Amino acid sequence: MNKLTIAILYCMLILSIQDTYSQQEKEDSWGIHLSGFVKTDIFYDTRQTVSIREGHFLILPANESFDREGKDINAKSSFNILNIQTRFLGSIKGPDVLGAKTSGLIEAEFFGTSDADLNGLRLRHAFAKLDWANTSLMIGQYWHPMFVTDCAPHVVSFNTGAPFQPFTRNPQIRLTQKFGKISLALAALSQRDFTNSGPGKDATNKEIEIYSSIFLRNAIVPDLYLGIRYDIPNFLFGIAGEFKTLMPRTVTSMNVNTDETISSYSTMAYTKVIMDEFTIKTELVYGQNLNNMTMLGGYAVKSRDTSNGNETYTNMNIISLWAELSYGKDLEIALFLGYIKNLGFDENIIGPYYARGYNIDFMYRLSPRVQWSNGKLRFSLEGELTSASYGLNNNNDKGKVINSKIISNFRTLLACYLFF
Repeated sequence: MNKLTIAILYCMLILSIQDTYSQQEKEDSWGIHLSGFVKTDIFYDTRQTVSIREGHFLILPANESFDREGKDINAKSSFNILNIQTRFLGSIKGPDVLGAKTSGLIEAEFFGTSDADLNGLRLRHAFAKLDWANTSLMIGQYWHPMFVTDCAPHVVSFNTGAPFQPFTRNPQIRLTQKFGKISLALAALSQRDFTNSGPGKDATNKEIEIYSSIFLRNAIVPDLYLGIRYDIPNFLFGIAGEFKTLMPRTVTSMNVNTDETISSYSTMAYTKVIMDEFTIKTELVYGQNLNNMTMLGGYAVKSRDTSNGNETYTNMNIISLWAELSYGKDLEIALFLGYIKNLGFDENIIGPYYARGYNIDFMYRLSPRVQWSNGKLRFSLEGELTSASYGLNNNNDKGKVINSKIISNFRTLLACYLFF
């Protein structure tokens, strides 16, 4: 653990202790309350996967890759034990300002920012919030509004339903206005840990696909969101839309200035129904260029000017649907179901692709689980069957996938939580 990590943990502990005493003297004083959990994940996969952090965050099964004797080198199982999802959270309370109640939040974990940084301290959330009677303003890093925190899958896997569920945290400014049981939210967002892909270069100056926030930053326009929801006890329904513009290049491969951009949009609808101990959640997403949300999607080159190298681009379109059914509290039995379909691109393609899963026709996931909780302790057992239908792209038919074959992985996951 580096010195910075120790210093941060020490400061949060001192602030938490100070808060305990200060609240005894004055309930509305500044303070921070520390909470979180220790989690151990033990998992086994039946084949190699497309994942991050040593397989911890599973996205999809790896496609077939044959050796010179015709054997699939990805048809090998794997096993691991990790504690990197362990996290701590500091909930901040402050005095009223401008007639609003002030609060904030800091959350970090040991997931790292890359595979090379495994076990490294990573910032998850950090924001300040002002709450008036019917208006709320949040400034900082938090879940993208398309990750609906009170209508998200509660699977044991850290992927939280991705790639069927939008999964991304973003620096943002979010304004929410309530009108009785209806609320309207607007947000402007940038990118940090979850980014879109685009053209870049490796150490040898060869062009490769990279993931970076530079493509959104150079387009100047932030990621824009608008959502509306209806919320009453035991029932929630919402719809939302997102608009995003990227600038893949500022200079062409022939060293000519370019300001070509690509814009995309996404829409979603979600609902949650609670009936005693039985809960149903569903969500539908239709969108373009969604690989920054850990989903399938992206864009590709549709044309190139041979005189100056200037490129134009076309979006990949997907539709995704998931549902989760759960029953029980201390002993919970649940089932997650997900399906995603590649609808192809808007126009024909000359390449290259800057997209995740462009050669996948469709995917599905079936994931049952059982969880037992007793006070601050929880044990969870989950099975996760994820199948992807890999094929070839017909670039003369908008990149649609043909001649596909289903490749599957089954993950068995056992987790132990200790909350504090």
